[in-house]
This record gives sequence, structure tokens and C-alpha cells, in this order.
Amino acid sequence: MRRCSILLIVFILQIGCASAQTQKVVNHNAMSWFSLNNVVKFSDKWAAVADFHNRRQDFMAETNFWFVRFGGGYYIKPNMRVVAGYAHLWLTPAEGLSNWQDENRFYTEFLLNQKLGTVGLTQRLRVEQRWQEKLSNDVKVGMKFTNRVRYLLSATIPVFKGEKAAKLPALCLSDEILLNFGKEVVYNSMDQNRLFIGIKQNITKSLNFDFGYMNVYQQKSSGNVYDSNNTMRLFFYYTLDLKRKAVVLPPPHESGD
Repeated sequence: MRRCSILLIVFILQIGCASAQTQKVVNHNAMSWFSLNNVVKFSDKWAAVADFHNRRQDFMAETNFWFVRFGGGYYIKPNMRVVAGYAHLWLTPAEGLSNWQDENRFYTEFLLNQKLGTVGLTQRLRVEQRWQEKLSNDVKVGMKFTNRVRYLLSATIPVFKGEKAAKLPALCLSDEILLNFGKEVVYNSMDQNRLFIGIKQNITKSLNFDFGYMNVYQQKSSGNVYDSNNTMRLFFYYTLDLKRKAVVLPPPHESGD
């Protein structure tokens, strides 16, 4: 009987240790994120897109990553666009390490802009193929290949009315969910969720920006560790129209890494 009691106690302790090892851990970080997102329209149908990003950690103290993305776009309709292209990310070394991690990425996306009354809606579906460098003891040991699908829903809500409304800030709300898939994805199928609230402001007819707060909630590859990044976001959007005939530009595009 005594031996059974000892075995039961050991079993309970093992369960407790296993539970402690898989306990959810959330790291809270302060970050800032800046980007310039460009569209160059060559005709009613064809365009080039390019965006440049810098995300900083400890709010603005240090660079977290640099990121560039470019591609070719085709307008199915003035408010409906498909894009295919390439992106590259440079991730800074973790504390105590010296090697940067590179990521090569191919992507395709579908973008739809709509009006619901006075509210501007943007939906974007993007699929990515990602090759990420792996490090072990600060030594590059190979590549990790994963796929990721992303869905963004963004709403621009006018706050002011009248003739000057277009020159005044509008409320901007958006949410994007990012899901991993592929044989190397074991514990973190839910990669990230990015929730943003802020303002959108026109500077000129071809240049505007959004500014506000974004929470990036990310599940790490271990499955039980999460990052909650409280982020100040400032994104600029520029459209250069090279078409011969003047046309009304579609609603501002939305981007992000």
C-alpha cells in the first residue's frame, strides 16, 4: 500500500512538472513600425508595387528588422487587384548573438476595395512561401520552409462631414490574421494576429498615412511562448499615376510585412 502511495505521488509530480514545462508564457514588448508603401500605375491594368519597412524594439531604441517587398500588379477592375512578387527580411541578432537571419519570400495576393455607405473597406488575401535561415549557437545551420496565408480586413470611417472632410483625419480600424502551414509547422499554426486602431490622413491626392496603435500577438515555434508587441505604427502610402488619361484613383491600398 505504501509503495502504491509513493508511485501515485511520483506520478502526480511528473504531471505537475510536464504542465509547468508547457505553461503558456507571454512576453510583452514595446515597439515601433515605420513603412513606405508605393504603387506605380502604368496603365488602367498594370502597376508595380514596392514597400519598405523598419520595425524597432524597445520602442525606438534598436532595429528589430528591415524588410523590402516588390511585385507586379494587375487590375481586374479599378477596385480589384492581384499581385505577385518577392520580399526579403533581415532580422537582427538576438541579445548576445552576432548573426543576422535572412528570410526570402515569394507571395501572391488579391486585394479588394469597396464602399459601404461612407465607410471604405479593404480586404486582402495573401499567400506566402517563406525560406527562413535557422541558427544554432549563433551558427547558420540551414533553412526552414513554411507557407503562410494572411487575411486582412480594414475599415476607414469618416469622422467629419462637409467639403473639408477629405482633408481631415478619418478613423482607421483593421485586423489581420496570419496562419502557418506545411510539414515544418508543428506547434504554431496560428502565427500572428495584428489589430490596429488609428487615424488615416490625406496629405495630397497621391500621398496619405495612417498612424496609431497596433498589437501584434505572435505564437512562437515552441507553441507555448507568445509575444505581445505593443506597437506604434506609422505607414505612408504613395501612388504615382503614369497613365496618359486622368482617372479617379482607387481607395488607398493597405500593406504590412
